[in-house]
Amino acid sequence: MNRIARFEKISEKQFISDAAKCFPTYSEDQLSEIYSKIKLPARATSGSAGYDFYIPFSVTLSPNETVTIPTGIRSFIEEGWFLMCCPRSGLGFKYRLRLNNTVGIIDSDYFYAVNEGHIQIKLTNESNESKVISMEQGSAFAQGIFIPYGITFDDSADAVRTGGFGSTSTST
Repeated sequence: MNRIARFEKISEKQFISDAAKCFPTYSEDQLSEIYSKIKLPARATSGSAGYDFYIPFSVTLSPNETVTIPTGIRSFIEEGWFLMCCPRSGLGFKYRLRLNNTVGIIDSDYFYAVNEGHIQIKLTNESNESKVISMEQGSAFAQGIFIPYGITFDDSADAVRTGGFGSTSTST
């Protein structure tokens, strides 16, 4: 196995700032308490490819509802690799839980973004069977898999990331 990455918590200040936008009914003290309980992603078994992400908030989603989850996590990733984020298989299979961008791609340089590389996961319950999804605080809800990538022979990308989501696009 290639050891090419590590997970870390973002700063408490960044978490509170991002979480307050997604969960405005929580006080700063409540968000601070939630931050203290954030668990780093981990593999469930030695044969698991995916690292489980644990939801910091209890969330219930009715069909067609959407929520953005500030995970409080960032990942240092060596160049030549990226982190692919997906819903946990069982949640997708049983409830049609989907990431709004279908698959999240966390680039190696995202770690250095102005938002500390905070991984946020936006989910929608796309159940067409009227199933409500309840996810308890601390339960595994998404998974991340580290994947190597290649570039073209004539690649000349030299820009430096500063922002977060959508900051690397040069066109609209």
